[in-house]
Amino acid sequence: MQDTYRREISYLRVSVTDRCNLRCLYCMPGDGVDTAPHDEILSYEEIAAVVRAAASLGVRKVRLTGGEPLVRRGLKDLVGLIASVPGIDDVALTTNGLLLLPALAGLKEAGLKRVNISLDTLRADRYREITRGGDLAVVWAGVQAAMDAGLDPVKLNTVVIRGLNDDEVAALAGLTLNLPLHIRFIELMPIGSTGEWVAGKFVPAGEVAGAIAARLGPLEVAKEPAGGGPARYYRLNGAAGTIGFITSMSDHFCEWCNRLRLTSSGGLRLCLYDRREVDLRSLLRAGAGIPEIARRIEEAVLLKPGRHHFSEGWQDKRRVMSQIGG
Repeated sequence: MQDTYRREISYLRVSVTDRCNLRCLYCMPGDGVDTAPHDEILSYEEIAAVVRAAASLGVRKVRLTGGEPLVRRGLKDLVGLIASVPGIDDVALTTNGLLLLPALAGLKEAGLKRVNISLDTLRADRYREITRGGDLAVVWAGVQAAMDAGLDPVKLNTVVIRGLNDDEVAALAGLTLNLPLHIRFIELMPIGSTGEWVAGKFVPAGEVAGAIAARLGPLEVAKEPAGGGPARYYRLNGAAGTIGFITSMSDHFCEWCNRLRLTSSGGLRLCLYDRREVDLRSLLRAGAGIPEIARRIEEAVLLKPGRHHFSEGWQDKRRVMSQIGG
């Protein structure tokens, strides 16, 4: 399945809930955001139907996101449904890690292949500040369990924020020297109600890379780990893991974007920035079959824009990142 820019669309990010057990500074206000009523959220069976339709068009990779996906009960059941869809060869999860440890065995048995865990600091006090109350020790236990369980790769996502955690980039990168972790440094994006808070806090990836090299030595170009994605990967000499940079703002990767996003309420979003969404929930609840859903997805893909326009500011007044699926 190609869009009008001849990009092959093979990746679907699925938000299973708009709820989260954290209130990260760059993601949402301290008092949270309004969440959708239960009956507006897609059931696991409805999500699986969308995945089956997408797979019939060439989608091969599915990533489950939120909010925080593990706050929704029985997530392993959805993993199992998706893993059994013909054509889907990769089921991954993005999580803040707080609920990962007790769920991990069931998720892996159901077919989970990979996990990305958000980790913006190695300091417990700073973690509490950034997340407004999270427990770093619990998250790190989840990271270690994911490595022990053989999920591969285990990636850590770090949003770099000037004046808050930019002094830790070398320490975080240093984890890869002895552990098979893949750290991805992500440029801060002005999304939703956090847009004004972001002002003055942006750190370009080039500056992050320079700070790491100055402390730990030169970065060598590395083969990307399984799952690929938008990051460019490097390795410190002799390191067990890799270091990636996601340059969403300073050097966007829109020309090879291969992804679609399904919101928890059934909107097919063609670009994180683009506020347009194609309503699949109504189609599902009207009894549409897989071929009809597939046709709607194909039609929607033709609306996928050539690039994002984050430099113009966030345009969607209805949603923040936790409501879109990151």
